[in-house]
Amino acid sequence: MKIDEIRELLKIIDSTDLDYVKLQTDDLKLEASKKCKSTDATSPATIKDATKDDISEIAVEKLTTKDNDEENFDKLHTVAAPLMGTFYASPNPDSDNFVKVGDIVNKGETLCILEAMKLMNEITSEIKGEIIEILTKNEELVEYNQPLFKIKPIK
Repeated sequence: MKIDEIRELLKIIDSTDLDYVKLQTDDLKLEASKKCKSTDATSPATIKDATKDDISEIAVEKLTTKDNDEENFDKLHTVAAPLMGTFYASPNPDSDNFVKVGDIVNKGETLCILEAMKLMNEITSEIKGEIIEILTKNEELVEYNQPLFKIKPIK
């Protein structure tokens, strides 16, 4: 993504009511927040007046592919939150987490609990696979359809 495209994207984001936006592609990670303590030229309040040099300093990082090749990255299964609620990684504070990175899970195995309106909803794996990444922290509020886990399918 070119710097002019990023500048245009930031202007569009600035014109919305959104307070925070995170965009991630295979080779780019962009995070923009209107809740900013700094008053420099890259703050959203003055983004319309920012120069090309100022915008290039905004937190944009080039992502490098890890040991996984492109084929494996595309095969990852993402488990998304079916509802908004509080994420719990274990059945109770004294217990171990349901899963950790590197664990092999079977279809139907509990991955976490989402608590909404005092109801505990078990989120289960839809496939057999290896937990590659856990995308949220314990007791964190998650949004509807927010990615929670990345699982590499195993036959």
